Amino acid sequence: MAKRFTVTYFVRAADQAEAKARALDIALEQTVEIPRSAVPKGYVEDEILGRLENLQKDPEGRPGYLATISYSEDDIGEDFLQFLNIVFGNSSIKPGLKVEDIGLSPGLLDLCAGPRHGIAGLRARAGIGDEPLLMSAIKPVGLSTIALARLAHDFALGGMNYIKDDHGLVDQKTAPFDERLKACVEAVGEANAKSGGRASFVPNITGPATAIIERAMQAQECGAGGVMIAPALAGYDVVRALAADPDFTLPIVSHPAFSGANVISPDCGFSHRTFYGTLHRLMGADAVIYPNFGGRFGFTREECLSIAAACAVNMGGRKAIVAAPGGGMTFGRVPEMRDAYGNDVMYLIGGALLQEPNLVDACRRLVAAVHA
Repeated sequence: MAKRFTVTYFVRAADQAEAKARALDIALEQTVEIPRSAVPKGYVEDEILGRLENLQKDPEGRPGYLATISYSEDDIGEDFLQFLNIVFGNSSIKPGLKVEDIGLSPGLLDLCAGPRHGIAGLRARAGIGDEPLLMSAIKPVGLSTIALARLAHDFALGGMNYIKDDHGLVDQKTAPFDERLKACVEAVGEANAKSGGRASFVPNITGPATAIIERAMQAQECGAGGVMIAPALAGYDVVRALAADPDFTLPIVSHPAFSGANVISPDCGFSHRTFYGTLHRLMGADAVIYPNFGGRFGFTREECLSIAAACAVNMGGRKAIVAAPGGGMTFGRVPEMRDAYGNDVMYLIGGALLQEPNLVDACRRLVAAVHA
């Protein structure tokens, strides 16, 4: 018999009988996708069919229940996308169902090598100890390559550890990918030579499926310090495949673009911790960007802290990754963020710095505030 992993779902239901019926429907829908009476006896029924292991009233007080269903590793076939399909394939289309948690099995951990670098590797690349990391983004779309490279230079000179593309920068005519990559890597290198720092440029390689791997390898050859991908746009297995590629060695930063519909509903999609924490670690992301509480998006403090906790919790020996909250962060929010996250965090601050008259000085003040 193969090992089994579990998925815990929130099931919206008026009573336990309805919740049980919906949970048993999930077990069918996610595996055999036929009526229960038609499930073949023997291996299919005993092994492949999902099993309802536990059903309890939702502890958070939502109108429903938590149903834990186990699935066989044989359902997956050593295929990461099939794992995601089993977790929440067809059932994701049904209302009132939300993936709350995933209990991993040995086979799943073997399938997913996880992050290559994690928070320790990103700190080592930046040349820092157990202190917060700092990242900013060059923007907006429409600036020339020269203007964007100048921003990258000034961010690095001011003490930012990582300088990334804005997620909207791809291969536009004002700053083509090849040209921008080379110019920004060189600009950050020049700043490092002046300051003695070890800042890195992180290009956005999200793009056509045929171009993503090519851009990743190009970034590595050019001397970038990592790459950024939006998995919800590019594909979840693209990140996993790149993280597992022995010829690719750079850290991978995940961007949340196009992922909001997966988490913002209270009773559909995924819990924040599962989507941005567990799944991104399984994919192999080394840092996960997500909207911080109190910014221009609607994540709560509890949701954000649950993501950070999932980035660091013991997961079968897989490396802890960097929680990178951003989205409307300001200087005044730094003490609050330090209180919430401690040191194991990457501060992602962009617009608040870009509106300052002296970018280098503003970055230095931010570094001082974070390290205070």
